[in-house]
Amino acid sequence: MSTLQGRVPDQLTIAERREHAGKWIAIELYDFKTMPLRRIEVVGDSIADCARQLQSRSLTPTGFEFVQIHPAY
Repeated sequence: MSTLQGRVPDQLTIAERREHAGKWIAIELYDFKTMPLRRIEVVGDSIADCARQLQSRSLTPTGFEFVQIHPAY
């Protein structure tokens, strides 16, 4: 389990963004009916890696947004 899982992406520190730059994160898509928390569900080396991790947890990848982490500056 990554130390980023369960965290809010906008609250990652500069050091965390630098350390994990290039990694991909999956965040549940916003839906006004469910209003999910914008938390990092999984962290992977690629979108395919994130999708596999989600599927292994019985989650549907199409319900997630995939974002690459970039350094803060």
